[in-house]
Amino acid sequence: MLRKTTKNLIFAGVAAVMMSQSAFAAEVTLKLGHLANEQNSWHKAALKFGEEVSALTDGRIEVQVFPNETLGKEIDLINGMQLGSVDMTITGESLQNWAPMAALLAVPYAYPTLEDMDAVASGEIGSKIEDQIVEKAQIRPIAYFARGPRNLTSNREIKSPDDLNGLKMRVPNVPLFLDVWKALGAQPTPMAFSEVFTSLQAGTIDAQENPLALIDSASFDEVQKFVNKTEHVRSWIYLTISEITWNNLSDEDKAAVTEAAKRAQAYERDLFAADEERLTKELQEKGMTFVEVDKKAFAAKAKDAVLANVSDEIRPFVEELFTK
Repeated sequence: MLRKTTKNLIFAGVAAVMMSQSAFAAEVTLKLGHLANEQNSWHKAALKFGEEVSALTDGRIEVQVFPNETLGKEIDLINGMQLGSVDMTITGESLQNWAPMAALLAVPYAYPTLEDMDAVASGEIGSKIEDQIVEKAQIRPIAYFARGPRNLTSNREIKSPDDLNGLKMRVPNVPLFLDVWKALGAQPTPMAFSEVFTSLQAGTIDAQENPLALIDSASFDEVQKFVNKTEHVRSWIYLTISEITWNNLSDEDKAAVTEAAKRAQAYERDLFAADEERLTKELQEKGMTFVEVDKKAFAAKAKDAVLANVSDEIRPFVEELFTK
């Protein structure tokens, strides 16, 4: 009798544990894939978003984060979101493949300061960009993260466009970037990122341009002396959710996801500011000298090339940005 009672108690205990686990099991699981690594502020902000969503929904919604393209490459993830097989990603100007206004996320010299960029991203133009992304791409931006501005590295100081004369530099294979640097007086050459270090080392090129994070991680300090603070492209990137997923959420859960995204955006901004400060210090400690440049002179000389290379749809917005 005692054995039977003990057995019943064990079964009851197991059942209670199973019921408890069931009670706390997530009702909705959101899969969020992105291209950044675990050290990147975007990944940390994605994890923060997941924590906030769980807290705001009492664990009913769980966010699973997949860094390093483990869930797929950026365009594949967007396609998956449109089909409903992926819930979320972090993406930016790639969305111009569907929504032309997304090109405004990364226009050279359109946003002289972080504050200028924030004013656009969170203002009327930003709302128009987001609305078109929802309509054309069928994914919904719910927060945005800052991207480190692109700076020019070289082995001679570059303070004005005149200093670029004859400078052989690598740029990504983007027609807008090529034409802007040609207009500024440099000799830009498209090249795969993987080839840049050895090309700088061999003297095939004299310079390259990238955000501080890539300048540091690629060890360009070993082959370049100066970081010229051109800050020629300042941009942002969106935390997005599939419209299919969004429409399956209740109004209460949509509100929770929106609030969690707002908190993740604020969290990422703090990380971003700290990272930029840390990277500047680390590169200086590695021997690189930071050079202040005449940004207004660069922007004025780049303007015509920028306007000639943007689509008719966004040209009026770019003209407006250049007049501010």
